[in-house]
Amino acid sequence: MTDSGARTVANIALATAGVAAAYVIITTPPLRRLALRAARVWLGVTVPVYLASQIRTAWVESARAA
Repeated sequence: MTDSGARTVANIALATAGVAAAYVIITTPPLRRLALRAARVWLGVTVPVYLASQIRTAWVESARAA
């Protein structure tokens, strides 16, 4: 099997596993609630950190122009 064929098989296997996991999570209410709660926490943490880093970068870049 070539590298290209192996990558294709691996990508198909990963996509199939992802779809199966998503199906199980969506159809099982406790897992769905857990996934939604985790997504809310993840977004609640990463978005403010990203915005703060962008503001800091903009602040530093604006000081160079002066």
